[in-house]
Amino acid sequence: VIENQERFLLTSHARPDGDAIGSQLAMAFALKQLNKRVRIINCDPTPDLYCAFPGVQDIEISATAKGNFDALVVMECSNLGRPGLEELQGNYTINIDHHLGNENYGDINWIDETAAACGEMVFDLIRFLGITITHDIATHLYLATLTDTGSFHYGNITARTFEMCRQLVEAGVNPSSIARKIFDSGTRGRLKLVGAILNKMDLEASDRLAVIYLNDEIMNETGGSEDDLEGLVNIPLSAEVVQAVAFFKDLEGQP
Repeated sequence: VIENQERFLLTSHARPDGDAIGSQLAMAFALKQLNKRVRIINCDPTPDLYCAFPGVQDIEISATAKGNFDALVVMECSNLGRPGLEELQGNYTINIDHHLGNENYGDINWIDETAAACGEMVFDLIRFLGITITHDIATHLYLATLTDTGSFHYGNITARTFEMCRQLVEAGVNPSSIARKIFDSGTRGRLKLVGAILNKMDLEASDRLAVIYLNDEIMNETGGSEDDLEGLVNIPLSAEVVQAVAFFKDLEGQP
């Protein structure tokens, strides 16, 4: 399909995270090596955290999958409602996901629940197609993997993950530089937001469940923003006893 089609539209879920952004841009750079015409459309802007990465400025923000294309590539979405875009139905669709519960809505459904990140699957596809892993491609694949494994904290990591990362470093990735951009670039608002949320946190089930809350009052008091919420749900997991987190949000304009 990739060899026979010329125009590709890439998208991922609303409020994109590092795996969504990294996978989309790695795929876009790879397809362009094959002289394909590629566009990325998301319904929500890229979080500030990732805006310094190459190619982010080319991501279009729209409520509609507008324009003409031969194939739609949907990443990290269990169903066609998750991208939050209108007019996705009826297109030739390639569905790439690594999560449980995918509804197999595509004409091609590639679901690999053993992959640590969607970026790991994109890496496999790029290698299969014989595409050169440039510095830009490697950077985005590492971004996708680093963020979706919780900085290599989660149980979804395998030898396959580290072998990919080894090859990405050989392609020029600087792991410490990317880690600093993601984890050491927080705002003053985020710092105050973390403090306020942890101050109101409840521990249930013999402290194994952390329950955190966020509303407009907390956002206004701390000066935090939507972008400052990235990764916040994982902070209580830094306590050894906490095994799960429930995050309740009541923000204006959000369901």
